[in-house]
Amino acid sequence: MTVPVEIMRGTGPVVLGMPHTGTWLPEAVRAALNDRGRELSDTDWHIERLYAGLQPGTTVVRAMFHRYVIDANRDPSGASLYPGQNTTHLVPLTDFDGLDIWDVPPDEAEIEARRQAYHAPYHAALQAELERVKNLHGVAVLYDCHSIRSNIPFLFEGTLPDFNIGDNQGQTCAPEITQAVEAVCRAAEGYSCVTNGRFRGGWTTRHYGRPGEGYHAIQMELAQSTYNSEAPPWAYDAPRAEAIRIHLKDLLGRLDRLAREGELK
Repeated sequence: MTVPVEIMRGTGPVVLGMPHTGTWLPEAVRAALNDRGRELSDTDWHIERLYAGLQPGTTVVRAMFHRYVIDANRDPSGASLYPGQNTTHLVPLTDFDGLDIWDVPPDEAEIEARRQAYHAPYHAALQAELERVKNLHGVAVLYDCHSIRSNIPFLFEGTLPDFNIGDNQGQTCAPEITQAVEAVCRAAEGYSCVTNGRFRGGWTTRHYGRPGEGYHAIQMELAQSTYNSEAPPWAYDAPRAEAIRIHLKDLLGRLDRLAREGELK
């Protein structure tokens, strides 16, 4: 079996979570998907490349399995992150456009097997890395990396801002972290941003963000139009990517300094 999680261990205080960049499917899952599902259109395309090398010492925890196997950023109980709004589930039954992705949808026993085989190992790895980093620095900052198409009527109206910051209404991190991220995004000429808009932070951010215990978590949902084609073959756009990487590097550097200088303890 393919290793479900990739860990790149660093010595700094910031951990990058990447729950949705993986494209690996077990053969049984691939066979159960329909043609639309096998397109994997809801991947956070090339996020691992976009963030690569931006901040020395940063730890990366990356799920290698696709979110259609099981979504590593959903509550393992199956509870909705956004009650009353269209969203996808622990194992999505539709894509982001609300269209079926399965010829043979998984039953409850299959979902539980996937939770144990993929969801649980990803979060065990992420938990272990956050604890290790906190032991080194007295604090850990989880920056959860995401991206999504900028226009998806099934999920939200209109066009998504470029930077979508989520701290679950200030609950998951110290205000200094949100302020630092907002400062970079608002100063980025030619880009738009919002805090706690359509995306307020997924289960990962909400679960690990315990600022009173020294664990701070914030989510960044980037509009894919800032660095990537939003249609197949989902091509990485190097010039656009380099332009936004300047701001992401500044942002991660500020978080690293905040943690190292003791501002969050």
